[in-house]
Amino acid sequence: MDLRPIGVFDSGLGGITVLKEIINLVPNENIIYFGDTARFPYGPRELSQVKNFALKIARFLVSKNVKMIVIACNTSTAAALSDIKQEIKVPVIGVIEPGARAAVNATESKRVGVIATKGTVESMAYDNAIKKIDKSIDVFSNPAPLLVDYVEKGIFEGRSLEKTICEYLNPLFTKSIDVLLLGCTHFPLIENNIKNCCSAQVKVISSAVETAKDVEKTLKDKDILNNSDNESDRKFYTTADENTFFKSGKIFLGEKIKDVSHIDIDM
Repeated sequence: MDLRPIGVFDSGLGGITVLKEIINLVPNENIIYFGDTARFPYGPRELSQVKNFALKIARFLVSKNVKMIVIACNTSTAAALSDIKQEIKVPVIGVIEPGARAAVNATESKRVGVIATKGTVESMAYDNAIKKIDKSIDVFSNPAPLLVDYVEKGIFEGRSLEKTICEYLNPLFTKSIDVLLLGCTHFPLIENNIKNCCSAQVKVISSAVETAKDVEKTLKDKDILNNSDNESDRKFYTTADENTFFKSGKIFLGEKIKDVSHIDIDM
């Protein structure tokens, strides 16, 4: 039995959708979540800058004695996964490879669409991850930055949101995709809205769900599961306002967030 916490981080609140799926699969695990809300969003930033942020956060989580780090951010995964894996001695899981693997398994036409942030799309991280598994698959990606803004503002329905979603997806539909991969951890919160814009032939895949499956498998394979009957301990850190995190985080997690601390990662 390993009581050490799992460290999870994102540029903001979107990674809590990954955390929620992790809690569903391994509810006994203690958690430390870090949301770099002061520097959100990462998507439009240079990947070199995002890598610097991600490495600092990973080092902070290591200082908290985590047994695993989950990069619950597509842009951070694209920018820093390999560097963090080289530096950090505990298992490190990103969100891109699990999502890519699920997309490959799901597509029949070998035509996959991806919506993500500008940074993730420009990195071609999903293109590379999918083609690493199956070179014959065509990948079509479209950045969807406004959808992140809608979710961060707590807008989960309405004609404007539906119209924006369809505008981002329509260019992908012209490519005859049969799988749509949600390449941003904010998007599971509007997954039903996204599905409403898709035909019945298009399968929608969440990288959050697939990442949680990888977390569970790694915990079992490394024999570091927490099998304690004690109530799990969840701590949240934010680089911006704690009160905003309390309120918005509840929307993402689906339950009240209790322990939030403000921290300046550059100190």
